[in-house]
Amino acid sequence: MNRTLLAGTVAMAIVVLASNILVQFLVGDWLTWGAFTYPFAFLVTDLMNRLQGPAAARRVVYAGFVTGLVCSVIGTQIVGEFGPLVSPRVAAASLTAFLLGQLLDITVFNRLRRGVWWRAPLVSSVLGSAVDTLAFFTMAFSASLAFLAPGVDVAWANEPVAMLGRGPVLPLWISLAVADFGVKLAIAVFALAPFRALVWQYRAGAAK
Repeated sequence: MNRTLLAGTVAMAIVVLASNILVQFLVGDWLTWGAFTYPFAFLVTDLMNRLQGPAAARRVVYAGFVTGLVCSVIGTQIVGEFGPLVSPRVAAASLTAFLLGQLLDITVFNRLRRGVWWRAPLVSSVLGSAVDTLAFFTMAFSASLAFLAPGVDVAWANEPVAMLGRGPVLPLWISLAVADFGVKLAIAVFALAPFRALVWQYRAGAAK
């Protein structure tokens, strides 16, 4: 394994581990701290795709998946005030959403890699984030999918509330999903600067 691929693998593992820990801590009514770290997984994937190609990017994603799997297994064994910290349904939703979102990101990035420098990372991150968010929140909390894990109580997530406190009355999990996707969009734009800087630094070093 070359140094760049190793660095990408370690970075992805750190992002996934940090997000699994920080998701336990709330920020306001709609978000957790994990919502602010998790989107950087798309930055790691896009950097690896640009610097090493899609095959290397997929290897990094699979390393992140394994890290998430380990975190989920540990989380299901830790019992908190309201039961296990991670229910099997949430664990399955998280792992599925991660793979779907990241692999879509790689596919879209690769299709756009020959365009202007910002298009591939921005479009791939936005589309990957959309699929990730939709897959996770629907699988984890939608009452229509309760058959996936009949023993897991998701009534709290389906409580009708005004969306983000001021919109139409919808299940709570939809507000959580919208807020989460909003953070992902903001970080996708913010991450363009470090993406550009790190690619430039890598190429400058390679040229020496």
